[in-house]
Amino acid sequence: MSFSVTEPSKRQKWFAGIVVVCYTLITLMPLVWIITTGFKSSPDSIAYPPKVVFTPTVEGYVNLFTTQTRMSPGVITEPRDHLPWYEQIVRKKGNTIVGPSRFSERFFNSVIIGFGSTFFAIVLGTTAAYAFSRFRVPLKDDLLFFILSTRMMPPIAVAIPIFLMFRNLGLNDTHAGMILLYTTVNLSLAVWLINGFIDEIPIEYEEAALIDGYTRFQAFYKVVLPQAATGIASTAIFCLIFAWNEYAFAVLLTSGTAQTAPPFIPTIIGVAGQDWPAVAAGATLFLLPVMVFTIILRRHLLRGITFGAVRK
Repeated sequence: MSFSVTEPSKRQKWFAGIVVVCYTLITLMPLVWIITTGFKSSPDSIAYPPKVVFTPTVEGYVNLFTTQTRMSPGVITEPRDHLPWYEQIVRKKGNTIVGPSRFSERFFNSVIIGFGSTFFAIVLGTTAAYAFSRFRVPLKDDLLFFILSTRMMPPIAVAIPIFLMFRNLGLNDTHAGMILLYTTVNLSLAVWLINGFIDEIPIEYEEAALIDGYTRFQAFYKVVLPQAATGIASTAIFCLIFAWNEYAFAVLLTSGTAQTAPPFIPTIIGVAGQDWPAVAAGATLFLLPVMVFTIILRRHLLRGITFGAVRK
C-alpha cells in the first residue's frame, strides 16, 4: 500500500471537512440569530426560552425607519384598510408614525466616512509604500517601525488630545474630521501591507518601462499598480472594516451631523423601551455594504493573503 506524505488520506479529508463545517456553523450562528431577530415581533425577541420557530414580521424594519408615538385612547382615525401597509403594522400596536427616523442619515454618514477614509488611506498608502520600496530613504526601517507603532496605540490613549484638537480646529462632528482621523489611523496599516506587495514586484519591470521611454509616474501607474492590485484590494477591505466598525472615536467626536451607525444603532428606543427587532434590523442592514464590498473583491482578497504579487 503506497503512502504519500503530501496527499492526505480520505479519513483526513473527511475529518478536515467536518471540522470546517462545524467551525462555519459556529461562526455563522450569531449572524443568523441577528438576521432572524430582525424579523421577530417585540415579544418574540425577548421570549425565554428563545423562540426558534416564530411568525415572521417586518415590524422591526418599520420601527427602524420610522419615529412613532403612542395614540391616545378614543382618537378617531381613518380605517386601517386605507392606510399604507407599514402604518397598519404600527396601528396594530396602538401607535402612530410621526415621521422618519434618523437611521438613514446615520447610515449614509457611515458610507461617506468609511469609503472616503478608505480611498484616501489607499491612495496615500500606495504612494508612500512605493517610495519606501523603490527609493533610498534614510532610516527606512526605523520610519516603517514608527509608522506601524501608531497602529499599536489604543484609541483611548489619544482620545482626549484628539477631542481637544478637533474642538479647537472646528472638526468636531464633521465628515471631514472623521475622514481625516480614520485615514490617519488606517494609513500605517496601508503602508505596511502595500509595501510588502510592491517589494515582491521585480524592479526590472520598471527599468524596462523606463528604457522604453516611460516616465517614473507612467511606470508606476501602468506597471506597478496593475500587479499590486491584489494587495491594494485586500488592504482596502481591511481599512474599510476598521472605518466601518469603529465605535470609540465615533461616540466621542460625533453627536449629530456626522454621527455614524455604530453609536446610533444601540440607542434605538421604541415606545415601550429597547426595540430589539429594530436594533437587529439595523445591524443586519449595516452588514450589507462591507459584505458586498468583500464579495466583489473576494478573489483579490484570497490571492492577496496567500500570495502577494509577483515573485522573482
